Amino acid sequence: MKKIYLFCSAGMSTHILANKMQEVADVHDLGVKVEAFPLTEIDEIYNAEPPDCILIGPQVRFIYEETKSKYKPLKTPVGLIDARDYGTINGEKVLDDAIRLIEQGVE
Repeated sequence: MKKIYLFCSAGMSTHILANKMQEVADVHDLGVKVEAFPLTEIDEIYNAEPPDCILIGPQVRFIYEETKSKYKPLKTPVGLIDARDYGTINGEKVLDDAIRLIEQGVE
């Protein structure tokens, strides 16, 4: 099962998006686990159960490059959630983006 973890400032609004993504994954039987967490817990969560992909919420985009650099050596792709997709809770599009990121791997 592939794990996709979303991180934002508090994990609340991103939790709604994660639920939508999980619904889409379940309907299509994709074998994906999607969860949302506050950014302050990223190291703890990663160390406990490393994900196959990390997505950063648009409200904390300032941490994107640093996060990408930190997890690249660990072979974990990091993506930035598109603000429009985030705002419209477009779970299908964000899930597609995450799956594409996993398939591409770390460049």
